[in-house]
Amino acid sequence: MQRLLNNLIFNFQLTQITQSLKNIVAQFRAAEFIFAACSIILGGFWICPYATAENSKPDFEPVITKIITPTDKAQTLKVELNNANDLYLIAEFGKDSYDSDQAIWAEPTLFDTENKPVQLTTLKPESTKVGWGNLLINQNLGKSPLKISNESFKFGFWAHAPSIIHFKLDGKYKRLETKVGIDNNSTRGSVIFQVRNTPTPFPPVAEYTKNYRPNSTPPPLVAPPADEIEFQLNSDAAQKLVENGINELLFIRRFTYTSNHVYTDHVNSRWTPGGGICAVNLKTGKVREITKGLAQNAVIGWFDLSFDAKKIVFDLKKNNGEGYRIYEINVDGSGLRQITFPLPNEDELIKKYHNEYHHGTDDVDPCYLPDGGIVFASTRCQFSVLCDSGDNLTVKNLYRMNADGSELKQLTYSPLSEATPTVHHDGRILYHRWEYVDKAAGNCKSIWSMNPDGSGTAEVYGNTITFPETKIQARAIPGSPNKIVMLGASHWINNALGTIIVIDTTKNIRNTETMKYITDDTAAFAHDGFHFKDANGKWYHERSGKAGRVFREPYPISESLFIASMKPVGLNWSDPKGYHLVLLDENGRDTTLLCDPTISLWHAYPLVPRETPPIPAGLPIDPELAAKGLAKCVVTDIYVGMDNVKRGEVKYLRILEQLPRHWQARKKYRGDSYGMSHSAIGNGLLSAKIQHGIVPVEDDGSAQFIVPAGRAIYFQALDKNLCSIQSERTYVNYTPGETRSCVGCHETPDMTPAQTKNTPKSMLRPASIPAAQLTQNSAQVSFDFDRQIQPILDKHCVSCHQGEVDKAQQKIDGNSQANSQVNLQVKVKTSSLDLRGTHQGTFSVSYNNLIQLGRSRQLLGNRGELNEDAASNRIEYIPPYRTGALSSPLAAMVCGRGKTTLESPAINAYVEKLLSVHNDLQLSDAEKLLITNWLDVNCQYHPSYWGKKNAQYKNDPDYRPAFTFEEIRNCTQPTR
Repeated sequence: MQRLLNNLIFNFQLTQITQSLKNIVAQFRAAEFIFAACSIILGGFWICPYATAENSKPDFEPVITKIITPTDKAQTLKVELNNANDLYLIAEFGKDSYDSDQAIWAEPTLFDTENKPVQLTTLKPESTKVGWGNLLINQNLGKSPLKISNESFKFGFWAHAPSIIHFKLDGKYKRLETKVGIDNNSTRGSVIFQVRNTPTPFPPVAEYTKNYRPNSTPPPLVAPPADEIEFQLNSDAAQKLVENGINELLFIRRFTYTSNHVYTDHVNSRWTPGGGICAVNLKTGKVREITKGLAQNAVIGWFDLSFDAKKIVFDLKKNNGEGYRIYEINVDGSGLRQITFPLPNEDELIKKYHNEYHHGTDDVDPCYLPDGGIVFASTRCQFSVLCDSGDNLTVKNLYRMNADGSELKQLTYSPLSEATPTVHHDGRILYHRWEYVDKAAGNCKSIWSMNPDGSGTAEVYGNTITFPETKIQARAIPGSPNKIVMLGASHWINNALGTIIVIDTTKNIRNTETMKYITDDTAAFAHDGFHFKDANGKWYHERSGKAGRVFREPYPISESLFIASMKPVGLNWSDPKGYHLVLLDENGRDTTLLCDPTISLWHAYPLVPRETPPIPAGLPIDPELAAKGLAKCVVTDIYVGMDNVKRGEVKYLRILEQLPRHWQARKKYRGDSYGMSHSAIGNGLLSAKIQHGIVPVEDDGSAQFIVPAGRAIYFQALDKNLCSIQSERTYVNYTPGETRSCVGCHETPDMTPAQTKNTPKSMLRPASIPAAQLTQNSAQVSFDFDRQIQPILDKHCVSCHQGEVDKAQQKIDGNSQANSQVNLQVKVKTSSLDLRGTHQGTFSVSYNNLIQLGRSRQLLGNRGELNEDAASNRIEYIPPYRTGALSSPLAAMVCGRGKTTLESPAINAYVEKLLSVHNDLQLSDAEKLLITNWLDVNCQYHPSYWGKKNAQYKNDPDYRPAFTFEEIRNCTQPTR
């Protein structure tokens, strides 16, 4: 009994002791929790010393760096691993936030017990957690090589802090060596790097984002009035201009735009008002502000001087809630007047379409015309940028008006942006045009020209030049009728900033050898940022702009003297006060001309009268065609410029149109985007196309036919089976009533037709009216996979190609994935191809599977060369027979061996296998045409930008409705 009592007492005491210990531990752990919270609040990780039993004793001592910033060089870490089982690479956000904490683990290398090196990037991480973005291997966010403080590395990890990368090493390695630092392109940020064998708690999102972009609302920049500034004029440089007859120079004082694309100055640059238009007397150095006080709380972006040097036309944004408008002022500062005004429904547009970037309409880049009018770029067309899935960015087309603002007229009808019009010596308008018809979205931004009435649009330079992606701010060089200076820039990260290039338009306009780099230490060989040449002549890619000179708005005085805005070495491209005016010689040597210590200087322009260029006669206008909104096109010889195409092969021309996407097609709901497209059109497609019919080509290669005016029109040369031999990957805008002629396919100015005494046969008859393709009832065709291609698959294919699935596991719904493609959970039992039309994501099961076979086995031809959904890709001339149905095994299977021109033995072997398996496949001529036509327009799925498209909306009345041709073509949202 006593023993039992003693045991009870002992157990009670033990229980009390245990409970006391538990209370102590709980209190200690609570203290730890408080300490951890404090540590997180201070911006760091707290490492629990006994998180788990297995982690209670570290295998190796952790290595922790100091705070590293973008200005620090790469720091070398050597860690003795002691054959640890686990390795954690931890990037801790700095003491502020995770803003731009682009951490790089450069050339991380493990050494095993025999001291044999193993690249850590060859091992698969056990787990990864990144606070922003994703883990990237051997490249940075811009898909460029890893670089820290201008030092490049062959391999490594890019993982924005906070991040943890965990590897299971299983005791195989004794040492790790790596270099760490912040990505060369990051202009701010701070990171602490840790190497451990135990994990750290990942900080709450609220902690590392709470101070995100601490400088997003910095103190406002203030530029004093010009008469309060002590400008720095280089009298020696000024004397060179005086010797060229220039006594006064106009320029703009403006804080540097921070917009992130070449075409978005008007939409997403930080609002930093101040400055104005000024003139400097090059003899005395005195500066006078012409727009005195007008831009103190506004922004002026671009201007032009009248030919008699008496007036200035400019764009001005009065406040951050309004768009840019066009104004005019006398050079002495008198006579200010506003020329363009908001649209009558501007308030409604702002209310309806406003988001992060977007307000109402903008009128920018004005330029005087020799006929007394004014040309400018404007978003009045109300088109959205096709490669903008968020639908924040707007398109500018060219407009003209009389000097008083009357008779405002749209000159171009382009699905993408145009900008910076100037007048050539011969009276033509030079302008920048961005386009992508079946080519990568970022590359083709070239120089075009037109007459002041909008007729005669023609490529001037660069339509197949991949880099620089952007050619902009072109001006004719005085005394050199065939030479033009322009700016060469990348597409994004910065805006229209880059290098200065001269082109000779008498040379090949689609050859990079035509370009002469004036500033040959700066270039743009990538989709983003800049390229600079080092002391050894080696180019390297850099985003911040700090490593080299950066230029904007070159103005030519002669072939050997230019004025430009320049940012010197050492400053970021977006430095608000970083740009001053310089003189440049033909070898790019710069001499400072004028500096303002308080603000950047732009748009140098001699204040001297110029001879008014002649007014181009324009092209003959047929009033009957003009009244119908039509134009006439004459092709002298289609075979000129089409290599390796035998005469007689081309039987027809197919007339196609690329459609812009109107603001009304904006999707306020989620799920309809695909890739870079805001409204899914198809895989690799950002733009919707429609077809206006076909016209005959005579046996001498000539054709004469009618086309729609005021639209983006392009052609395909067809064989007798109506398959595309060659597709035009650019468009032309025709003015109503004009007649245009071209020599042949891919015409350049140096091309001439073969000498012949005979009149082209097509000119001996009336112009052809676009007609329906054989077997079709209408010339006007839209492309709708669900209603045109799927019925063929249902009739001929689905009985075999059902893709056996476990019905209980099948679930097809909407876009939960980030790329808006497919959310499909299917347990596939066999490899059988599923060609059923069940809607899946933004497309269907059959379409997605055909696209996949197109990637893996080229079933749909060489579509990769026509990919609009690629940010950047080579856009050089594609030879005939290379793309479309004639390159497609699918077309060979349904039409027969003789209908295609496949060259690869492997592809032909694939075709033979398809034919042997499908030897009983019999399609009608109408079905064959639908298939080949679909292949020739690069496998478009949806007919238009309208309607809800994601399968999650299948019960919605607006889900994938049928549209008429005119509804698809119009810029008004159809109603049902």
